[in-house]
Amino acid sequence: MKSLNPKEFKVMALRDCPVPSDMLVCETPQQAVDYWRLHIATTPHFSPESECFAVLLLNTRRRIKGHQLITIGTMDTILVHPREVFRAAIIAAAAAIVMMHNHPSGEPTPSEADIKVTRDLIRAGQLLKIEVLDHVIIGNPNHCSLRESGFFYN
Repeated sequence: MKSLNPKEFKVMALRDCPVPSDMLVCETPQQAVDYWRLHIATTPHFSPESECFAVLLLNTRRRIKGHQLITIGTMDTILVHPREVFRAAIIAAAAAIVMMHNHPSGEPTPSEADIKVTRDLIRAGQLLKIEVLDHVIIGNPNHCSLRESGFFYN
């Protein structure tokens, strides 16, 4: 029998984001958008011509612990799976997340697919006891909060 060499994994911060004091708390969609524009849209992996899906990881007091750019899609489609969305949240012991993605067209109106994926991820978060606070779609210059638009179940 061949001997397996197990691997040990450790989560490490690749870079520290200098978050201004007014952005430490994420309680509104506008605060999430401000964080996106300052920290996510400026990363080398971000592509404004493609849909990019990211999550903000929050503690119990709605303070941003960090973020993860989950996936980059095409100009009008993105593949999102609960396993990928919640992986970093579980590792970071996040109490809640805010999901975000951009629409390269600049129009932040949610598609039927956006609404379906959001509802699926809300249910996944309920199973994991990680609250999904919002799904914010970033347009140019506007944004759309699916919670504020009434697409979240209460």
